[in-house]
Amino acid sequence: MASLKEIRNRITSVASTQQITKAMKMVAAAKLRRAQDAITQMRPYAKSLNDILGNLSENAGEVTSPYLEKRNPEKILLVITTSDRGLCGGFNSSVTKYILNLVANEYAPQHAKGNVHLLAIGKKGLEYFQKRKFPMVGQEFSTIFTRLSFGAVKEAAEFVMNAFAEKQYDKVELVYNEFKNVATQILCKDQLLPIIEDKNAPKIDAKAKATEKLAKKDDAAATVAIDYVLEPSPEEIMLELLPKSLKIRMFKAVLESNASEQGARMSAMDKATENAGELLKQLKLTYNRSRQAAITKEILEIVGGAEALG
Repeated sequence: MASLKEIRNRITSVASTQQITKAMKMVAAAKLRRAQDAITQMRPYAKSLNDILGNLSENAGEVTSPYLEKRNPEKILLVITTSDRGLCGGFNSSVTKYILNLVANEYAPQHAKGNVHLLAIGKKGLEYFQKRKFPMVGQEFSTIFTRLSFGAVKEAAEFVMNAFAEKQYDKVELVYNEFKNVATQILCKDQLLPIIEDKNAPKIDAKAKATEKLAKKDDAAATVAIDYVLEPSPEEIMLELLPKSLKIRMFKAVLESNASEQGARMSAMDKATENAGELLKQLKLTYNRSRQAAITKEILEIVGGAEALG
């Protein structure tokens, strides 16, 4: 059995660790609030932009853009989003395990030829796959979370877009954690390039008339006809919006991952704090029992000594 001094030292150590995990939980909660506000504001904008592109594609003629060019997927680029630091539960491991399975199954022929490259946003992903000798590109973008902004993500997006336009890659996919709530992060794989039409986007015929319901004083609904006028042509608007939409999609994925990371870290530190509390209870109980046993032993020795003298 451990000595009383060893148990006391361990109690002190666990109590100190509990204070650290509690502080990390509070920091993660503060960061989560900011990250959650950012992604909440971004989602409607990204959805509206996606809807506009979906509407334009219904009315535009043949649009020629390098980002729409479909090719045989021989060369693949996977953009993976992890964190810069650990202590966030299974947040990073879920992404890395998924990438390993994806490469081993879906892209096995391309990987055998060395045609599957990774672009890591977040230091943990870069370190993990570098150790496993995966071809890594754009390593300067692994530190985006230290200066998270649209400008930083825009540079990474332009790097990916230029590489695809120059036919260095035939397909680009995003892998990231989507934020649902503090306890739940959903692993997502999204094809970034070539751009594919979103089947779930609501379609509006810009050449027809839309209806809008307005409430009157007598609560009767009135229907107002609105003509959608596109200037310049749908084709020109699409060519202008496509690069912007790609940058927005990548920025949204990074914001989703950032919020997911803080949520995962907050949950992990909360659980660690609870576990430390339970361990402290057990250690204190063990300490009190050991102390009681030591006191009892000393009393018995004193009584035995007194009897011997008597």
